[in-house]
Amino acid sequence: MNKMTELELNPVLKTMVERKSVRQFLADPVSQDDIKTILKAASSAPSGSNIQPWHVQVVSGAKREALAADMMQAFNNKHREEAEYKYYPRRLSEPYLTHRRENGWGLYGTLGIQKGDLAAMKAQQVQNFNFFGAPVALFILIDKEMELGSWIDTGTFIQNILLAAESLGLSTCPQGALMHYPSIVRKHLNYPENLKIVCAISIGYEDKNHIVNTFRTPRIELDEFTTFHWDE
Repeated sequence: MNKMTELELNPVLKTMVERKSVRQFLADPVSQDDIKTILKAASSAPSGSNIQPWHVQVVSGAKREALAADMMQAFNNKHREEAEYKYYPRRLSEPYLTHRRENGWGLYGTLGIQKGDLAAMKAQQVQNFNFFGAPVALFILIDKEMELGSWIDTGTFIQNILLAAESLGLSTCPQGALMHYPSIVRKHLNYPENLKIVCAISIGYEDKNHIVNTFRTPRIELDEFTTFHWDE
């Protein structure tokens, strides 16, 4: 069986390959039962000594609207808070810088946004803080005392959420940008001070008619990121 056939026929591999970050959702509601199913399945993720370091805040309805409005206003007013953590290094080296630029200009190019059109870029960027129109958002939190190992564990939990949602016909967009407004998020969700935002995940049904969702990020080839030490 060739590899493409395996990816087409194996439902787990197919879900992994076909999942993408959606940047425009329909307003169609998502059931709370589906969210519970996703989170219950995702909680099977492994963690060191089984400490299960993740915490989740689920936001929808009026609470979601009020939170989005405050974050969008802060962004549009150029209000900045201290981010929960540094997502990128201060100076991004190659090949990572090229990957990042390809992603950014690929997205803007799909939307017809020209280089230097700052107003159009800002109009697209602010959509992050409206969850790209998704009716549900999950805020993934972690205790501030946790070290890198628990962040890795939380990453496996996040990936499980993305795949579980995809398997139920829902789309997702994990968003690191939302950790830039921790005080606004905490004001609305009122979670304990010892928790910090890892990321948010927008969840809903993909707007398949919106051009932004035709964009797919490129992936480097296997031999570019893997070295085999294999006895023949």
